[in-house]
Amino acid sequence: MEAIISLTFILVVYSIGDFISVKTKSIVSMLFTCSVIFLIGFWIGVPTTLFETSKLQGIGGLLITLLLVHMGTMLNFKQLKEQWKTVVVAIAAIVGIVIALLVIGAPIIGREAAIIAAPPIAGGVIAGIQMADAARAIGNESYAVLATLLVVVQGFVGYPIASFCLKIEAKHVLKKLRSGELASEKSSVQVAEAKPKFFKPVAAKYASENLYLAKAAVVALLATFVSAKTMELVGFNLLDKNILSLLFGILAAETGFLDREVLKEANAFGFAMVALMAVIFSNLSKATPQIVLELLSTIVLSLVIGSVGIIIFSFLAGKILKVSPYLAVAIGASALFGFPGTYIISNEVAVATGENSEEVAAIVDAIMPKMLVAGFITVSIASVVLAGILAPLL
Repeated sequence: MEAIISLTFILVVYSIGDFISVKTKSIVSMLFTCSVIFLIGFWIGVPTTLFETSKLQGIGGLLITLLLVHMGTMLNFKQLKEQWKTVVVAIAAIVGIVIALLVIGAPIIGREAAIIAAPPIAGGVIAGIQMADAARAIGNESYAVLATLLVVVQGFVGYPIASFCLKIEAKHVLKKLRSGELASEKSSVQVAEAKPKFFKPVAAKYASENLYLAKAAVVALLATFVSAKTMELVGFNLLDKNILSLLFGILAAETGFLDREVLKEANAFGFAMVALMAVIFSNLSKATPQIVLELLSTIVLSLVIGSVGIIIFSFLAGKILKVSPYLAVAIGASALFGFPGTYIISNEVAVATGENSEEVAAIVDAIMPKMLVAGFITVSIASVVLAGILAPLL
């Protein structure tokens, strides 16, 4: 009875978060709303064992590698090749976050706080979980809360930066379109799959949800095994299992072993995300009012310093690659929110700026593919890799 009560409470809170996110057009994120509700709940007497009792915390921890495999299957090398400048600018923004926090931030907020803060600012939930685990490993529960809160609030900084920059970029696109300078190109967010792959598709009658899950689990298991064996050989975590899960997911999809977005094919993605979010929210059970107040200045300073790093490095990378400075900064800022924010902001800016369907379509074609790729690179790939690199430095 206690488990189903806990599960029901969590799911109701998630639903409220989704409702407010839709109502505010993602200005107030689901993560933020849920975090506020859970925090207040814990402070007024909701059991701090809520996520353990619901069994979601254990399931979420187990499914992290499968979710990373799934994220890997979303990556298409053809798309990255076409958007290579976007990839470089996005990576430059991540480098900017790290350098700004470790060089400028560390003397102000402390070395450990700077290391903990960089991956969550550069990414999302999984990077936050990785760094929260790293903080717990050195016995610092406050920094585990720091990693969680940074994931929750970073969108409030990222959305305004990206929206401001994309609006200016949209006006430049319209100017080119109206002057006839903009070539009439048809681009698409969807990238066609390559032809024949190493593995042939499974016949439809055998392609069950269980098969999709089993194949994804095999890839995750292989990544975990290689990581563990490498650690045995070299004596330290040279190949992080999370990074390998992501890379193996990419390779598995490119060779045809896994379908694209494999957990959605297995009808398991929604529940997997429910469990994964439970892992990140569970850190809030340790976030007493005193700890939140103590961390407030660190959170603000981390986000400000990290954002400065994003702006400077993405601007410089854009300058070198001849990418519009405003578009470059928007690409870098995608690290602060990722998908679906990259889609929502691109679409909203296009609709608000274009005066007819042709102009809206031209703006969407000019900015959305770049923002989607940028969000995937920063949040889904680079932040996970960064967490794998920085966590051992604590």
